[in-house]
Amino acid sequence: MAKVDEIPLKGIHHVEFWVGNAKQADFYYRKAFGFSRIAYAGPETGVRDRASYVLAQGKVRLVFTTPLFPEGEIADHIRQHGDGVHDIAFEVEDAAGAYETAVSRGAASLCEPAESSDTAGTVKQAAVHTYGDTVHSLVERNGYDGVFLPGFEVDSLPGTDVGLLKIDHIVGNVELSKMDTWADYYENVFGWKRFKHFDENDISTEFTALQSVVMSNADGSIKFPINEPAPGKRKSQIEEYLDFYTGPGVQHIAMLTGDILASVRQLRDNGVDFLFVPDTYYDDLADRVGEIREPMAPIKDLGILVDRDDDGYLLQLFTKPLEDRPTLFIEIIQRRGSQSFGKGNFKALFESIEREQERRGNL
Repeated sequence: MAKVDEIPLKGIHHVEFWVGNAKQADFYYRKAFGFSRIAYAGPETGVRDRASYVLAQGKVRLVFTTPLFPEGEIADHIRQHGDGVHDIAFEVEDAAGAYETAVSRGAASLCEPAESSDTAGTVKQAAVHTYGDTVHSLVERNGYDGVFLPGFEVDSLPGTDVGLLKIDHIVGNVELSKMDTWADYYENVFGWKRFKHFDENDISTEFTALQSVVMSNADGSIKFPINEPAPGKRKSQIEEYLDFYTGPGVQHIAMLTGDILASVRQLRDNGVDFLFVPDTYYDDLADRVGEIREPMAPIKDLGILVDRDDDGYLLQLFTKPLEDRPTLFIEIIQRRGSQSFGKGNFKALFESIEREQERRGNL
């Protein structure tokens, strides 16, 4: 029998970051990643304790929120974690029903269902906790035709689109021996399935290793890999993240593009720093992945990784950490049939990450 979600989800409604300076984050993501500002909430709109900027590109919605005073949960979150993802919000048909199901199946409550309204209509929201200080808002906006949510006003500032279409997956890092705990959480609370599993034999280098399980909703439209460290000779990238984020949290957000060559070229021109891929990676790439549509010369020139599985191939590239703390980064990915995560690239990717760790003195 086909797997059925316990909590039907329409998709990821938005991802909210809590940051030290939302105005500067808004500028960076507009200028570097090509997002457009679509809405704003703050003192000018009647919100007294915070300022929030909503950015959009394709179906991606990012919210950057900063506290206006040194007290409160947002300021405390930033002091502990630095800038990072606080909320991965799901759009649902019935926020109250989704909340009641989630809590009855073991989720810890954050906010009970509540309504908010403006001239565009009414939205109902609730929220539950997940790993670390990350939360899932449950957003019901049936019939609401505002640009974002009540409390936000239209604030249009177009960016130069770089071709990002939607969020492909979001990766969380958790502590040693906690991967299965949180995989069970998504399975038991939301009714998701274990889509892929990678162990230390799949994801390792000479020095470090990790394990990962990919959780997916029934139709595969939402995928959350969950990583934990595995024993190795030196400190793994997951351990480095946990040290600097001071706990579990979102490691990276993968954004889908329909033309990775054009997207990465524009992102590089915009000043985005990507991980370095050595030329030796490309020596036998054609033999490893077979025929692909994209020309090899620009793939090598732009440092893009390629991997093939039984369903097709994918192309991907990872930024360096976007904060001074070596925590959050962005993945740019294009899929040509493959629905996996670039298993054949793990070694090259992690060796590149280790080079950066060594430069920081954290390997």
